Amino acid sequence: MSTQTIEQVKHFFLTLQDTICQQLTNIDGQASFLEDNWTRDAGGGGRTRVLTQGAIFEQAGVNFSHVYGSEMPASATAHRPELAGRSFQAMGVSLVIHPNNPYVPTSHANVRFFIAEKPGAEPVWWFGGGFDLTPYYGFEEDAYHWHKTAQSLCQPFGEEVYPRYKKWCDEYFHLRHRNEQRGIGGLFFDDLNSPDFEHCFAFTQAVGLGFLEAYLPIVEKRKDLPYGERERQFQLYRRGRYVEFNLLWDRGTLFGIQSGGRTESILMSMPPLVRFEYDYHAEPGSPEAALTDHFLTVRDWL
Repeated sequence: MSTQTIEQVKHFFLTLQDTICQQLTNIDGQASFLEDNWTRDAGGGGRTRVLTQGAIFEQAGVNFSHVYGSEMPASATAHRPELAGRSFQAMGVSLVIHPNNPYVPTSHANVRFFIAEKPGAEPVWWFGGGFDLTPYYGFEEDAYHWHKTAQSLCQPFGEEVYPRYKKWCDEYFHLRHRNEQRGIGGLFFDDLNSPDFEHCFAFTQAVGLGFLEAYLPIVEKRKDLPYGERERQFQLYRRGRYVEFNLLWDRGTLFGIQSGGRTESILMSMPPLVRFEYDYHAEPGSPEAALTDHFLTVRDWL
């Protein structure tokens, strides 16, 4: 794979970061992103952007990174042991958005590209990514819009793409230690390298650009809903599940740590405020109970 091709992917990721940051800034209307450029001792670096204390977003982080090294981290070879010992490049955009209003869902998205090489052998490359939604108070119409947007962007790439990657997302964003979903899912894909580079890159671009189309209409619809201390406390409690997943199960967090990435950038996905409550149980029939009883169940939202 040529250097020019790799630079084409990098250019898309950098432009995507710019686009997402600009649109989030526009809708927030109060805060702006601070940029933090960093380098990695073992090779590469990144561009971290974080917005805090906005009118709509309590915290939003949109990261670009491009790291490389002489040996793949253990988290990357756990499912691909044949890649152990190869040099690698990994690049992508990753974002997490934590809104102020409990009626606006938290959301996460990322798109990434890996290439692993060794002398005398063909390079091994793949794309991955997706997006998922974590509501605190669910709305059927929001869940439908989210998944309909995901289905529509997948449609040009085959009828089987959305159901496959929707199922993968449900399975991945599952808190195994609680037997509970993190949210209502979306899309998740990894190891995408067929039928050819052009097809895989086009799909990755569609996912990256489709995130805003899926998320921003929900933000617009829910951002001005009134809420009180009850809803805020429940939001903070449920954010604890986000922390648990990212620290216990997320492969991206593990890859970042194991590859010597920048800890501040890796952990910008953490919510700025969170609370833990021992053995909490929502009141039966309450809106809080509806989250786990109805919305955090794996289902066909379409």
